[in-house]
Amino acid sequence: MALQVHLLACAFGLGSWVAVNGLWVELPLIVNALPEGWELPSYLTVIIQLANLGPLLVTLMHKLRPGRLNERAVIYSVLAIGIVSCILLVFFWDKTTVVAGASRSTAFFIITFFLSLVDCTSSVTFLPFMMQLPAKYITTYFIGEGLSGFIPGIIALAQGVGMAKCVNSSHTSGNHSDEEVWSLQTQYLPPNFSTQVFFSFLAAMMCISLAAFVGLNRLPRTYELSTENLVPDMVGTVSSGLDNPAAETDGKKSEQGEEKTKALLAEPQHSISQLVFMYLLVVWVNALTNGLLPSVQTYSCMSYGNLAYHLSAALASVANPVACTIAMFFQNRSLMFLRFLTLLGTGFGGYNMAMAALSPCPLLRGSALGEAIIVSEITESLFISVFIRKVITFSSFITADDETTFNCVTMFPFNH
Repeated sequence: MALQVHLLACAFGLGSWVAVNGLWVELPLIVNALPEGWELPSYLTVIIQLANLGPLLVTLMHKLRPGRLNERAVIYSVLAIGIVSCILLVFFWDKTTVVAGASRSTAFFIITFFLSLVDCTSSVTFLPFMMQLPAKYITTYFIGEGLSGFIPGIIALAQGVGMAKCVNSSHTSGNHSDEEVWSLQTQYLPPNFSTQVFFSFLAAMMCISLAAFVGLNRLPRTYELSTENLVPDMVGTVSSGLDNPAAETDGKKSEQGEEKTKALLAEPQHSISQLVFMYLLVVWVNALTNGLLPSVQTYSCMSYGNLAYHLSAALASVANPVACTIAMFFQNRSLMFLRFLTLLGTGFGGYNMAMAALSPCPLLRGSALGEAIIVSEITESLFISVFIRKVITFSSFITADDETTFNCVTMFPFNH
């Protein structure tokens, strides 16, 4: 039974960020097909940040109407919207409309907003639901959440990228002349499977998450509680109190001692200034890796070719869960170490911004070394930022109660 719950928790976590992660890793193929071209990541970044309206509304409901929000109904709605949006994306991702005299990817933008709304809202609904189960399943949920980035990245690597090649093309110079004019044109080779197939895979992942959530709701909670050995302890305490009044008094004293011990353990391990510093770190790394760098990634990578952009997007998605896993078991959580990592990640990000500014002629353009450097810089920058966020998150879980845990979770709807 425990193995079944672990599998359900992992599958449930798959639906947390799989849609947005899938969009990012598929961008190397999408930018060549949609009219926005290299500007598409900038639009995508703005749309994802606007979708943080979802977690904001959930937070306000928890504050203004505590206990009135039906989290199960919200999760069912969120997953249903995600499935429908992924299915619509299969058929309408490349449909355009004319807006203000220019062709725009209106359908893609609208569907992307709803997918982003789903994933952002999952940060403040999925985890509170999982906290109703024994703590051992929360780690499994985090593994599933990490796989929501890892699996799309692996699928994108298997999909490949439409390599570009130059071909000679001829056309006549005029209506009354038979003279042929030759010119070079860019021709994109198809990937191993189409974008429609990839979006269908995202829809299937969302369906798996919904099925897992249904399974979690049908679990016998009495079994889950009994595995924690809570019922025997309670029965023993009650029976000893009935048989021996003195034992009841001793039990009360013992409970008071336990409460004092819990109070001591619940005392925060960080000062206010340290907590403020950690919040500022999260704000900075989020702004860098979820705002600045993704919006200019086409300019920093596409100058080195489609393959460099494809590898940077896919490997960055794979690096996300790897960083989460390492952060879960990493013991050094000192602020000095976090400062060092922040400076290192900022340096990597600065290099990426510089290459974007030098586009279309960045350093080492046309060389394998230049491609390797830009791919590794982007991957390492994202790895470090995710690692910093997760280390701070896990530190907050250790020292926080349920309310502050929820508040901490609201800091992290910006991951992708």
